[in-house]
Amino acid sequence: MDRERLHEEPVSVEISGCSKEDARIVFDALCTCFESDRGPEDVPQQLHETRPMVWLGTFEVTDAHECPPPARLSSSVEADAQGGYWAIERLRTTLDSLFTVHDLASASGDQERELHVVLESR
Repeated sequence: MDRERLHEEPVSVEISGCSKEDARIVFDALCTCFESDRGPEDVPQQLHETRPMVWLGTFEVTDAHECPPPARLSSSVEADAQGGYWAIERLRTTLDSLFTVHDLASASGDQERELHVVLESR
């Protein structure tokens, strides 16, 4: 599982079904663990009061850093992830170490896998 990868292994993550504060907690936790296209200034915004929001981030999961426990979520968070098989497994293992993870669905293709989960604080 942790064998050396010869190329980058990006995973696209979509966060939804939660407040902007909980989305930030999840993204901050993942940014601590992996390189990301999200910088510290990329704070999730709630652009409309009644419409659902989806926040996006891409994480390079080849090299994982030490992951301290995240702040407590106020409610459950839905996360959808797409990437290669190895990358999704690495992301899932990391999510398991940070949150309580409930599988909702997964789909596998020729070279990619999709994962749909609900995250809760431990």
